[in-house]
Amino acid sequence: MAIPKRNDIHTYRDYLNFDKDARVELIDGQFFAMAPAPSRVHQKIVTEGARIIGNFLAEKNLNCEVYVAPFDVRLIEEDESEDSCKNVVQPDISVVCDKNKLDDKGCKGTPDFIIEVVSPSNASIDYVKKLYLYEKFKVKEYWIVNPESKNVLVYILNDKGQYGEPQKYTFNEGICCSVFKGLEFKLDEILS
Repeated sequence: MAIPKRNDIHTYRDYLNFDKDARVELIDGQFFAMAPAPSRVHQKIVTEGARIIGNFLAEKNLNCEVYVAPFDVRLIEEDESEDSCKNVVQPDISVVCDKNKLDDKGCKGTPDFIIEVVSPSNASIDYVKKLYLYEKFKVKEYWIVNPESKNVLVYILNDKGQYGEPQKYTFNEGICCSVFKGLEFKLDEILS
């Protein structure tokens, strides 16, 4: 199925009826095609990053769960029903601490921590559309990992409910998570 015209507004109901072989996300009622099979480096960052986070959560006995894409996160406005929601994304890594948000379809509500690994074909989605969306829905911490430039932007929600200036790291620096104190890793070590 082709991506519908941009002037049409779509909902979760439309998303569920989309061709199952197509990888799409729904942002502000618009469908966006996801990159085809991600690169090996992309997948290694996602797999090892999720493993490190999962091990940390288990060691600290934190009642949170880690999920990797494809995993639907339905971000629902106050005036929307689940069927009429206009935002369904598949973050590369999602950490959810409120288990009431989890169901058989994925996550209904905002994860606490999200990591997106940039694919060259859809970088603007992660840097612009998802940044705005995750701030709007109050994701506490959002990392954008760019394998090409070998840097990471870390956005932390401030007490005004906004992302301030991002912290910028290179792959050889230890990246600290503010949501989970003590969680730190270097991407260079993951990729070695």
